[in-house]
Amino acid sequence: MDKEQHIIWQSFWAPSDTLLPGQSLFANEKLRAASAIKNSKSSYYSLHMNASGHLELHWESDVIYWTSENPSSASNLSAFLTTNGALELRDRRSKAVWSAFGQDHNDSVNYRYLRLDVDGNLRLYSWVESLGLWRSVWQAVENQCMVFATCGELGVCVFNASGSAECKCPFQVSAGNKCLVPFERDCASGTNMIAYKNTYLYAFYPPDNSVITSNLQHCEQLCLNDPHCTAATFSNDRTPLCSIKKTRYVTGYSDPSVSSISFAKRCSGPIAVNPSFTKSPPSEPPPPLCVPCLMGAATGTFFIIVILQLGIMFIYRRKNSTRQKATLGFIGTNSKGLIVLSFSEIKTLTGDFKNQIGPKVFKGLLPNNLPIALKDLNATLEERKFRSAVMKMGCIHHKNLVKLEGYCCEFDHRFLLYEYCKKGSLDKYIDDPALCKMLTWRKRVEICSSMAKAICYLHSGCREFISHGNLKCENVMLDENLVAKVSEFGFAIADGKATYCGFSAEKDVEDFGKVVLSLLTGCRDHEHVELCGWAYKEWMEERVVNVIDRRMEGGYNSEELERVLRIAFWCLQMDERRRPSMGEVVRVIDGTLSVDPPPPPFAFQRPLQVDDSEENVSEFEV
Repeated sequence: MDKEQHIIWQSFWAPSDTLLPGQSLFANEKLRAASAIKNSKSSYYSLHMNASGHLELHWESDVIYWTSENPSSASNLSAFLTTNGALELRDRRSKAVWSAFGQDHNDSVNYRYLRLDVDGNLRLYSWVESLGLWRSVWQAVENQCMVFATCGELGVCVFNASGSAECKCPFQVSAGNKCLVPFERDCASGTNMIAYKNTYLYAFYPPDNSVITSNLQHCEQLCLNDPHCTAATFSNDRTPLCSIKKTRYVTGYSDPSVSSISFAKRCSGPIAVNPSFTKSPPSEPPPPLCVPCLMGAATGTFFIIVILQLGIMFIYRRKNSTRQKATLGFIGTNSKGLIVLSFSEIKTLTGDFKNQIGPKVFKGLLPNNLPIALKDLNATLEERKFRSAVMKMGCIHHKNLVKLEGYCCEFDHRFLLYEYCKKGSLDKYIDDPALCKMLTWRKRVEICSSMAKAICYLHSGCREFISHGNLKCENVMLDENLVAKVSEFGFAIADGKATYCGFSAEKDVEDFGKVVLSLLTGCRDHEHVELCGWAYKEWMEERVVNVIDRRMEGGYNSEELERVLRIAFWCLQMDERRRPSMGEVVRVIDGTLSVDPPPPPFAFQRPLQVDDSEENVSEFEV
């Protein structure tokens, strides 16, 4: 400070690798990760707040491997860490235009911080008072293998079912423990290519890859014929592309979900011998066979096999006996912070499944008195697929999605542990005349907005598109403050019914429109076609007051009602191409985007008979 007590400099103005709550990162400023190498002051990884309004994770200066969204397209934004566990991009008026939430967002946590870790991932940490440790509650790159050069000279990154990244070397390991492409340019006997399925390779030193359009066979042949090429990768997500690498410093990632095929060049035979080496002396004749020695070795091998079998049987029986003991000593938490339970612990927490609160859903109580809801899944789910789905679900965090607390995957048992929502599901409040009075107009609009934001996050806020696939009133939960939280998305992923390709965004939009109409009218007619047709007719004839649930206490905002009804009818259009995105739905409900009067929804349309002389197409009329 100067003589007038004005601040000249403070540490908040010069962040290193960490942001604290209340601290900002302004345009053209950056965080740099600490070095993983002892006594080294520099790191390859850095976080940049660029002038165009994006947060970017960099490797060195020219490789960008993660970028935040900027829905407003505004420039000169700043990154800000809030005290309630949110990383925000704010404009000049301190209004948030983009946010990322930790899984404990809005929880009573005393200490938090955001750090660019040595592995190149940006993580938000919270202090868990009961455990006395820091826990990661959000990370920018969900799959660590997608961080550029995660393995570097150690090989190829493999994201295993336990949720951690491993570095494996498919090539030869050099004397310095480096995993390098086996090709060297002084091969005396020619070269050939080794294929690696479900693997994407890229050069990292230097990070230079030449990409051309090519098919699989041509890609392999291009590298084989190029004396400077060391490896190649063919990918065909939308356009068939071939990436050529011209360095032995190659890394990448491998996973069954990766469709790419990579090739590494190697010498067909031994590398040419340096002529300065002296020749080896002639070999001596082999010694005669020792028959007693062979018999002794065979006998010893037999006894070793017997001992191993007995040991395996002992371990198996011990596991089975442990499984029967009902204890509350948790197995622990995995890398995503999820609780991992045994089936015996599940039985104890639920009181042997005495309190059923829904179809295959039971209420339980953790040792810290935290209530939870346990969903019993299909026991035939393959263990590897189930664990992989849980890892993906553990990365999905939003304040309007029911939080996944943990899971059980033991032999023939599959359970998901969700946070417990005290007020139950929305359908109970719509059906019960007494409970329905608690749903004021303001509360109904807030529920619509919360549902829309949750589905929008699944569609565009996650690393990959996720469709809910089964949105209905029964799957909208209400907490003690009647805040809506969408559930069952995790069940759909784990059960394999609504994965990234199983359902579409348009189906979710249509289901959202049905739930909105049920919430506004107070009718849960299973024939949504009739409900939608009646509501649209009343709206068209300017009798919109008839649409509102007559049991609702208090008034309503006519402008909001018009807005919500319009977007609901747009969601229910027969032509899926006319339906809005969930991002547009959110903006309309919140009043930041205007919406035109909708054409008749599918319930108001019927087939029109076409004359035989006309083209054989389906038409519709009002």
